[in-house]
Amino acid sequence: MNSKDARPLRILSEYVEPESRFREFGIQDTIIIFGSARLCSQEDAEKGLAKAKAEGGDVAAAERGLRNSKYYEATRDLSERLTHWSKGLEGTERRFVICSGGGPGIMEAANRGASDAKGDNIGLNISLPFEQHDNPYITHRLSIEFHYFFMRKFWFSYLAKAVVVMPGGFGTLDEFMEILTLVQTGKIKKNMPIVLFGKEFWDKVINFEALVEFGTISPGDLDLFLCTDSVDEAYEHLTSELTKHALQDPGTHL
Repeated sequence: MNSKDARPLRILSEYVEPESRFREFGIQDTIIIFGSARLCSQEDAEKGLAKAKAEGGDVAAAERGLRNSKYYEATRDLSERLTHWSKGLEGTERRFVICSGGGPGIMEAANRGASDAKGDNIGLNISLPFEQHDNPYITHRLSIEFHYFFMRKFWFSYLAKAVVVMPGGFGTLDEFMEILTLVQTGKIKKNMPIVLFGKEFWDKVINFEALVEFGTISPGDLDLFLCTDSVDEAYEHLTSELTKHALQDPGTHL
């Protein structure tokens, strides 16, 4: 099974097994949350800062971790609220299940928030030599590990009805840009709201206006996503868009 000739079987297994598990749980709709594996909770960040001060560690890095912990807490809050909203939908059996990359950091916060709301949630993990391990908040049967990034990204996008992108590194940027490209080019035909959370971060990391200025994207492409610092605004935008497009006028379901 580890040979070059068996590669098609390995790829097929990463299509068939997730499909089987999602069918088992009746999952057809997800809300994807992307973000850094390196951002921790406020509680852990405060402990890290106290330890750095007591033991002569890297205080500047610990202080940065504490500042960035606001994104972990916002992710947890938003995920919990979206799960409560989804579980409370009336007149439909459809549910919008939180799905993360399955690892620590922002991914953990997403699964943790859904778990706080006592909702099933998904973790699509990837085998890596560092950083990545299952977080403890994922619904047991919905924790799935992939070898191939492209199969993992397929399952991210295929069932997604909404996307939240928190601050992150190369992996987050890769996932965000792939989803954005699929929406921009019409390869994803369903109406899919995308929220970029953390204006300070995104304004520094990606100069979207410069892309318009240089003519490499159209001005209207900036309307493909909402950038905000408000959990309330993100929640209202996502729930109203999902209600309008995924529930009242479902159009392309998958």
